[in-house]
Amino acid sequence: MRAPTYDILGIGNAIVDVVAPVDEAFLSRHAMHKGAMALIDAGTADRLYAAMPPASETSGGSAANTCAVAAMLGARVAYIGKVADDQLGQVFRHDIAAVGVHFPSLALQGGAPTARCLIMVTPDGQRTMNTYLGACVTLGTADIDAELVGDAAVTYLEGYLFDPPEAQAAFRAAADAAHQAGRKVALSLSDSFCVHRHRAAFRDLVDGHIDILFANEAEITALYETNSFAEAAAWARRDVGLAALTRSEAGSLIVAGGETVEVAAVAAPVIDTTGAGDAYAAGFLAGLTAGKPFVECGRLGSVAAAAVIGHYGARPQADLRRLAGL
Repeated sequence: MRAPTYDILGIGNAIVDVVAPVDEAFLSRHAMHKGAMALIDAGTADRLYAAMPPASETSGGSAANTCAVAAMLGARVAYIGKVADDQLGQVFRHDIAAVGVHFPSLALQGGAPTARCLIMVTPDGQRTMNTYLGACVTLGTADIDAELVGDAAVTYLEGYLFDPPEAQAAFRAAADAAHQAGRKVALSLSDSFCVHRHRAAFRDLVDGHIDILFANEAEITALYETNSFAEAAAWARRDVGLAALTRSEAGSLIVAGGETVEVAAVAAPVIDTTGAGDAYAAGFLAGLTAGKPFVECGRLGSVAAAAVIGHYGARPQADLRRLAGL
């Protein structure tokens, strides 16, 4: 089997994060509940975007964040996601390429605009989010480039994308293409609410299509309908070849066949946990595809997660390779 061109190929919701400082009055004028996340329609997204003060705009979405952080660690990374042929689509495309991620996906023509998460930060540090999903939920089997999948050591699937039926078909198509090429498939469960909505479909995907599973404690216990983390970990050990299960400040547990590895969390001030799981997966996969042992993969995951929780936003602001000792 030939060597892969890419270490990691991510597939997920392509969302532009638009972050701006606002005062409390701005939230009141637009009937926002401080600290909450609301799903909004295209018209509301356009009105809020026009009303926001100058903002930073970056490529986002769970798998895109994982891809970006993995690239920061030196991994060779590609990404599949759906954006529109519009201003924010160009922002997403430029930004993710600028961090070293190959993004060949064709833009959606004539449909919904690019997804965006409009994030208002008040002086007390609270983040109030308004998310329009737009073009990203149109991703389907036609967007899965089997040749690109076969050219990546690991294809990484984002659980947040699992809601639309077409996306579920795309996941299975990607998994089939990866396995036909002798490659591995990883899945992040992403959110316990996603798991509750689609438990049967997730269980079917995990049992037979997934080689590497990422989940936090709430997600893995939701998947296996148990209150016991140990019991859920035992189920994961039976269903997949490798599972990396995170437990916040308690670190992570890695189970693979008869092997069990406990990895400590890296201490850091907790300002914003957004993106911590995405960063952990990035560090773990960057280590795994570089041939490092599980304990080192987990350490790199912990370092990457710690690098994002000490500030607002899902991307490390420090030199991640230096922090990781690479």
